[in-house]
Amino acid sequence: MATPRSAATDEAPAASGFQVHLENFSGPFDLLLSLIAKHELDVTEVALAVVTDEFVAHIRAAEQAAREAAERGEEHPSWDLGTASEFVVVAATLLDLKAARLLPGVVEEDAEDLELLEARDLLFARLLQYRAYKEVSAIFAERMATEGRRVPRSVPLEPEVAALLPELVWTLDGERLAALAARALEPKAPPVVGLAHLHAPLVSVREEAQVVARRLRREHAATFRALVAGAERIVAVARFLALLELFRSGDVAFEQVTPLGELTVRWTGHGGDDEVVGDGFEEFDGTDVEGAA
Repeated sequence: MATPRSAATDEAPAASGFQVHLENFSGPFDLLLSLIAKHELDVTEVALAVVTDEFVAHIRAAEQAAREAAERGEEHPSWDLGTASEFVVVAATLLDLKAARLLPGVVEEDAEDLELLEARDLLFARLLQYRAYKEVSAIFAERMATEGRRVPRSVPLEPEVAALLPELVWTLDGERLAALAARALEPKAPPVVGLAHLHAPLVSVREEAQVVARRLRREHAATFRALVAGAERIVAVARFLALLELFRSGDVAFEQVTPLGELTVRWTGHGGDDEVVGDGFEEFDGTDVEGAA
């Protein structure tokens, strides 16, 4: 079986300018990706930190060469942002793939095994997609360079064909032609979208706080999902603001077992609805919510 070092001489792709020198591989960076995609080189044996350091050194060397060439009045191709972006994407993909290989897998459930296999296949698909796009871009560049040298030939109509064309009869004088040109070139008024059809009714946070307080006093506890079930979006936002005011006054308490899990609201107040809901509640028109949507 050929080692990665000997395989570099057998199927080296077009030189990308960036060479990788590792303990188990030495050659172009594109060939390294090709060997990993073909399972001829295990990604866990690739020192990605060394590859990154060599790429940074490659960019610095290109910048230095470009500066020296500029001082001599010569042109020298420097690195571009697209090359660095491609390397970052590929390096991130290799890092995800290596992490998936090194982390211990969970074998209790078949569903989790399938998810790990799908994640691995997705990472390999990214590598293959990167290589495919790079090959297609090279083909496009070659075609554009070739087709750019083609010039269409301008040939007048043959006399027999030109004789069949109808004779152009011009009936406009200079003034009418100028008027038509002025009307065609006149700037059009920007379209105006009316707001008469929009209506955002005010929602009283105080009233929604009373609704929430009555329910919590009756049920002692309820989830936030249950408190806003069946309500419109603007009413749900008003009830959320009411809960924040009730929490600030110490009349309710929040409980959330897991991050981003179900939020449970518990009643901790002692007064009646009118005593709990004071004058600090305002009306809410939902302007910010409609704009964010």
